Amino acid sequence: MLSLPVPMVEKNTVTLSGAVAQKAYIGLGSNLADPAKQIRSATQKIRRFDGVREFAFSSLYHSSPMGPQDQPDYINAVMSVNTSLSAIALLHCLQEIENVHGRIRTGQRWGARTLDLDLLIYGEQKIDQIELTVPHVGIAERAFVLYPLFEISPELVIPGLGSVSALIAQCPREGLVKLD
Repeated sequence: MLSLPVPMVEKNTVTLSGAVAQKAYIGLGSNLADPAKQIRSATQKIRRFDGVREFAFSSLYHSSPMGPQDQPDYINAVMSVNTSLSAIALLHCLQEIENVHGRIRTGQRWGARTLDLDLLIYGEQKIDQIELTVPHVGIAERAFVLYPLFEISPELVIPGLGSVSALIAQCPREGLVKLD
């Protein structure tokens, strides 16, 4: 395991102080305002956070929207990082990026959005808090998450759910198209 300092978050800065990094997987999605550009921009911002180092990035995938069908199709990807940030601190960093990208939380579930960043997996931890559930809810049934995950980490075992390869065998692509 890679040893990286543990950050202390103060406003928009992260200062490092010393601990073991976790491998985390982040789902990226967008269906408004040039989705591929939104995802590329968010990826650059994630790479700039202290205590976060990119490990792998999937291809972009085109998918139909979940929920309401009266919205544009999505572009999705998955990024894996090594991080010394706590799961909650990483979530807050991701939410900050969403806000910078104009994400408006209307309360509508599965609605259109400029950017959606989900903390999918954080090490081998299972987290069930009001603010954060890891592994991410529904991960085992979402082709737009499982196929990019498999692309970058085919041996991955999702805590409490099993291997990505076994989950994919039960999850049809249903219109998911790899773009690059």
